[in-house]
Amino acid sequence: MAADSPLLLTAGTEDRDLARLAEYRAVGGYSALEKARAMEPQAVVDEITAATLRGRGGAGFPMGRKASLLAKDTGKPVYLVVNADESEPGAFKDRDVMRFTPHRLLEGCLITAHGIESRNVFVYIRGEYGHEFDVMRAALEEARKAKLLGGVTVVLHRGAGAYICGEETALLESLEGQRGQPRPRPPFPPVTGLYGAPTQINNVSTIALVPKIFELGAAGFAKIGVPSAPGTAVFSLSGNVARPGNYERPLGTTLRELVYDVAGGVANGRELKAVIPGGSSVPVLTPAEIDTPMDYDSIQAAGSFFGSAAIIVVDDRCCMVQLALRAAQFYMHESCGKCTPCRVGTRWLVQLLTTIEEGRAERSDLDLLSSVCDRMLGNSLCALGDFAVYPVSSYLRKYRDEFEEHVALARCPFEGESSIEGIVAPVDQHVPSAHATGVPVA
Repeated sequence: MAADSPLLLTAGTEDRDLARLAEYRAVGGYSALEKARAMEPQAVVDEITAATLRGRGGAGFPMGRKASLLAKDTGKPVYLVVNADESEPGAFKDRDVMRFTPHRLLEGCLITAHGIESRNVFVYIRGEYGHEFDVMRAALEEARKAKLLGGVTVVLHRGAGAYICGEETALLESLEGQRGQPRPRPPFPPVTGLYGAPTQINNVSTIALVPKIFELGAAGFAKIGVPSAPGTAVFSLSGNVARPGNYERPLGTTLRELVYDVAGGVANGRELKAVIPGGSSVPVLTPAEIDTPMDYDSIQAAGSFFGSAAIIVVDDRCCMVQLALRAAQFYMHESCGKCTPCRVGTRWLVQLLTTIEEGRAERSDLDLLSSVCDRMLGNSLCALGDFAVYPVSSYLRKYRDEFEEHVALARCPFEGESSIEGIVAPVDQHVPSAHATGVPVA
């Protein structure tokens, strides 16, 4: 980490075990909580708002503004829910926050709970994160014994491994003991959320940044990063890079710097072919777009999304049809099936991409694939349908010549040399082709 790149989420982890309360307090831990509790609740929300802290979970919605939407005087309790169901392929930032700085997350929970006048906090942790759950549980017990909770009940809840439960309303359904499926909206969680009460839902990395706002002050925090999105993010770099891993950098750091300077460039001297900037669900960027800054507005202007700050690097060995198929298989597998566009549409994507990859497609199938994407986009109950479309449609648009080559050659041009050839996908490989089903697209 360069001297001019401040650490916020991972500060102190370089030489201390911050999973231990004594070590965390040695670097000033829980002093921000003491400062916040001396303030009126609305003043706490105002400070977060002034810092322009935007959600690190994907949408980038301002945390302070979200708090201001909570329904008032309902006679019901207010709940704080922390989304730690990190299931986006390519994302693993929140895992490290829970593993290495669990007390920073807990301190952020307690500050936020004071600000929104909540006495109940639920941390919904991805089911596969067994070690992280144990670390969080040990930290919570330390905080409880040190009497830091101040009357707030913190519940750690383990999910059962469903990607859909990362969607906030499906997460609430799961917390309530129901099947994890999205709810129709409105009403939105700030009005009718957990158990029908006003609920604030934020990502792990968002909540863990809250103590730093009160440590630095809103004005100090806002000096880091870019004006529209201050602060830092932990970027998860994976794929064909020399040094994959989690790296904390200010928002606004370019993809070029993250890929080449931070992660050591494309591995084994290969050529860069594509960059997926926010996890598998976002549109792809080409090497010509590598100088795009990684902040919400800049990445959206480039035609993609910040997403979960999960940067997947793709080198020239990769078949983009295979990559599209792999993404579509994942979203078909993880669709909850509640709405038709997602349930049926994801299967159509898999069928068409399978036909193209196996060399059985016609040129018209490429147009049909594009049509299916258009019919799905914006028509599903939650964003999972869109997440299935974004990678497929962007690969088809930006690498269409590769799709056309599959059709022209009646085979995959990589002939088994693709970097993802033979990697097992999470679904049955024998999905019928589009031609075999004869089912029309409505």
